[in-house]
Amino acid sequence: MNPNRKRTPGIREFILQNITKDQQDTVSRSAKKFGVTRQTVLRHIRRLADQKAIVVKGAGRKRSYELAPIAGVERQFPLTKDLKEDFLWRNYIRPHLQGVAQNVVGICQHGFTEITNNAIEHSQGTTLKITLAYTPISIRMQIHDNGVGIFKKIQSELHLEDPLHVMLELAKGKLTTDPNQHTGEGIFFTSRMFDDFFITSGNLFFAHRDNRDWLLEDTATPVEGTSVLLEISPQSRRTTKEVFDLFASDQDDLSFSRTHVPVTLARYGDENLISRSQARRLLSRFERFKEVILDFRGVESIGQAFADEIFRVFANEHPDVSMTYVSANDQVEKMILRARNHETERSS
Repeated sequence: MNPNRKRTPGIREFILQNITKDQQDTVSRSAKKFGVTRQTVLRHIRRLADQKAIVVKGAGRKRSYELAPIAGVERQFPLTKDLKEDFLWRNYIRPHLQGVAQNVVGICQHGFTEITNNAIEHSQGTTLKITLAYTPISIRMQIHDNGVGIFKKIQSELHLEDPLHVMLELAKGKLTTDPNQHTGEGIFFTSRMFDDFFITSGNLFFAHRDNRDWLLEDTATPVEGTSVLLEISPQSRRTTKEVFDLFASDQDDLSFSRTHVPVTLARYGDENLISRSQARRLLSRFERFKEVILDFRGVESIGQAFADEIFRVFANEHPDVSMTYVSANDQVEKMILRARNHETERSS
């Protein structure tokens, strides 16, 4: 057997993942990646074109490549209380996902209906726009309303100091402005089911990718209302159950009892994390969980008071909450250990 045949799926997947409109770039990168000739790459590209996975435009130096869309939807609806998210899913999204694995369909249904329901019940907008773009490498859904904006609404109703504080609370989970009707788990779990999850509203941008949260304070153009983008690979093996189980503290616990919080979101701008008030902002609502994992990625240093408030004061007041941490550099870890050792010395 030709040894190159064993690499065919990998070569073609790489071409699809890295397709650009620049022929030279696509061909050169693929040839270098797999140690094959340009002619071999071009042969794979012709085969992908025959399979209608990509579209080839032009010829010679003007030739360009694009992913061929499998399905596309763009619809707009009056945003009324009579609009039902399951109706939109069943009639406008699900029919275009024929042949997609059930685990991916399940994630798409969960995410689309959760976000659409939020828009219907909370946005106070007048129109809802839904889009679907399905290609060989991604399923992308976007839900956009022209309402008051998710960050402004949550900030106002929960009396938060700054719109950036909303980002932190969303990352924790269990955040809702209507506790009688909602658990506040929808955005948290949806953001972790998809490969990419983006919320843009006003000048703020919130994203979850590669199992971490981060934010960009300013967008190039302010977005009216709220736009949520959900994207997942059709080949993903992730399941909704897997994500739900990840945030249960043990196998017998069916509740949302564990959370993973990026500490960097407790900062406003480039400020340092040194004060007790900053720590208390981070600690808000932690008592609702059995286990809290603090992620210190992107945090270069913390102050003694900040560490003491979290790892001594809160720990003493809430012994039933397990507090652990990950991705702490040497300086951060020294402050954490100092706070914990101080309590050990006092009790000995």
